[in-house]
Amino acid sequence: MKRLYKILFVVTLFLGYNCADTTSEKKESTKLEVPVSKFYPASDLENKEGWVLNEEISDEFEGISIDTTKWFVEGQNGDYYIWKGRAPSQYAPHNVVVTDGKLILKTQWEPDYAFAKESYADGAHKDTYGLHEGKPLPVTTAAIVSKKRFLNGYMEIKSKAPHAAMTAAFWAIGFEQELDMYEQLAVPKIAKEGSITNNMNRTAIHDWSPPSTRPTKAFGYDEMLPYVTSEDFHVYGVEWGEDYLKIYRNGKFIHGFTQDELGTDWVLNNPMEIWVDSEIFKWLGVPHKEELPATFEAEYVRVWQKQSDNLLAKDRAFYGFEGPILFEENERPLTMVPEDSNANDYQKFWLFSEGSEKYLKITEGHYASGVEALQFFGYGKNDSLNVEKVSAKTPVGSLNLPAGNYKLSAKVWLDQGRITDTIHMSLMNPKLDLQFNGLKEMPRLEWLIVETTFSRTEASAKDDGIIIEIRKEDLPETKAAKLFIDDIEIKKEN
Repeated sequence: MKRLYKILFVVTLFLGYNCADTTSEKKESTKLEVPVSKFYPASDLENKEGWVLNEEISDEFEGISIDTTKWFVEGQNGDYYIWKGRAPSQYAPHNVVVTDGKLILKTQWEPDYAFAKESYADGAHKDTYGLHEGKPLPVTTAAIVSKKRFLNGYMEIKSKAPHAAMTAAFWAIGFEQELDMYEQLAVPKIAKEGSITNNMNRTAIHDWSPPSTRPTKAFGYDEMLPYVTSEDFHVYGVEWGEDYLKIYRNGKFIHGFTQDELGTDWVLNNPMEIWVDSEIFKWLGVPHKEELPATFEAEYVRVWQKQSDNLLAKDRAFYGFEGPILFEENERPLTMVPEDSNANDYQKFWLFSEGSEKYLKITEGHYASGVEALQFFGYGKNDSLNVEKVSAKTPVGSLNLPAGNYKLSAKVWLDQGRITDTIHMSLMNPKLDLQFNGLKEMPRLEWLIVETTFSRTEASAKDDGIIIEIRKEDLPETKAAKLFIDDIEIKKEN
């Protein structure tokens, strides 16, 4: 049980759900009319869950061309993000078409296309663009990527796979993680155990944390469908919660996963961007010239999220020590892969003061949520803190609060033994020193919520942020117990 000190008792309501498999229908018309709402998920047409459409990522494809304020088109203006496609096929921007209220991703046989003079290694498979086993295979295809990322939500697409040996993929990536909402392949040429069949909807989650060597798959689910994926449009949805994943098809719940089941295999803890693309899976066969052109079609892509009173909700993963904070006003580097842990103008990480590395670390495996938390290691007998304080701070510009009254909270785990009595939390600009006091009197070996309130008469400056400090003056001279900090939140007070 979590306990709340100093202010109020918190009562947390947990809503359970059944994650058991459902049995596929014995017969389902490919002309099935699925109730669809532009405003709510097909699985929740009455919006009992309180979904709000994220318009920065959702798209009805009602124009005459792709909306480049929302989507990065692979190959447009010669720019490619992360890769040029899964060789031997290559993404080409002219294959992205919006017409008649649909997104059309074409795959074409184009012997005159100027393929990149390079190869792409995909595990044990390595091919040159435009070539397959040394012979020409001039196949171009297409991909779009959302320019914004989001943390948790309901992702839905109404789509139809290409009728060729080309995949239809609706997927997402973020820091050290990948979620394939689906991979479909309507015309596989090679049948292998565990491969994608023409009536399969494959959902897979990949762990890209170091070492990011294959196999990266952490968990997944294959649904056998009562139709071929290229026959007609169907609605595919995935609900991604803080500690669960639910798969839906045509508004019906199909399968689910929870973090309780998966432990640290639960890798979906950071914001993600959406991809819609078509690729060659060489190990399942390549398309023939006679199959092409083929089209992967989508009537819409929609993302809904739930509102939160936590003012740090958009960056909740960062304040839960799971990954970087994003500065999306800056462009995402084109070479930034999911396993990239280098700080840049787009993604930044917690910063540790000199001398802190012996005492402070972001640690996996002991957490209140996600899979990581900030750990203070403490020290043993005949030892003491060798610096006046240890600290972790956010990058400047990470906090943007208007003037007002607020409640700052965090979750802490205190080991048995001599513990610091105070954790200091400072706001950078305007500068304000805050404290979580009375730790010595709190229970041990359980996650607790600590709180403090504060007021600001001025809004955050451009270089505002948060500093966490543990000071020598608050620690015992010897044998300091370790502690963990997780899930920092700020909420507005009336």
